[in-house]
Amino acid sequence: MRAMRGVGAVAAGLAAVVLVSGCSAGSDDGKPAAVESIPSAVVSTVPPVTEDPEPVYPAGPEGDIDRMADEEGWIVDELYGSASEFVQDICDSLPVSAVDGASRPQWLAESGQLEGSGEAMLLAGVPKLCPKWTPAVKEAASGDYERWFGDGTYVVSAKKLPTDSRGEDEEELTIPPGTYRASGRMEDCYWERTSKGGEIIDNQLATSARSITVTIAPSDGQFTSERCAVWKPVK
Repeated sequence: MRAMRGVGAVAAGLAAVVLVSGCSAGSDDGKPAAVESIPSAVVSTVPPVTEDPEPVYPAGPEGDIDRMADEEGWIVDELYGSASEFVQDICDSLPVSAVDGASRPQWLAESGQLEGSGEAMLLAGVPKLCPKWTPAVKEAASGDYERWFGDGTYVVSAKKLPTDSRGEDEEELTIPPGTYRASGRMEDCYWERTSKGGEIIDNQLATSARSITVTIAPSDGQFTSERCAVWKPVK
């Protein structure tokens, strides 16, 4: 019995030593070290994934155009809020687009309206919003359209250069050989044909006229028009 008690006392003493050493082990000044708490759960900082809502298109042709633009991936110029706004702007511009001396298909093709996704949007949208101008859009897209010419100096050439007939660099403006007519009220209209060397082949100053017809030969160098109406090909 005495031996049993002795063993128990030794075990109790060892336990006490372990407990005391464990409490004093973490600090040099004898103070017990702080015990870090372990969170029961890790909180996620990743926001939940949300899907973009499906776009809602208005009923009617405008909605059809905008839906088609999204489906086809057409890119709309930043000036417009949607494909239908771009098409409507062209519909509003076409009736007055010829005032600067270009046919309507010529204006569409040579003013950059068909660049990028413009051609696809106009071919699909104009028949819905302003079907009257569908032929003009198709002619512009095909590249086979009638060109008109306002005042300026043009190089006579059957080859059409990419610069339009209203550009700032007059040396790059071209006019194909052919017969042209300017119609309307004209005062002090002056035109001249010159050779490739610069000599005057033919010219005229019309102080008052309603219609003037000029034939430009393939051998001509340049054609100049001042204060005249728009020159259109004679069919």
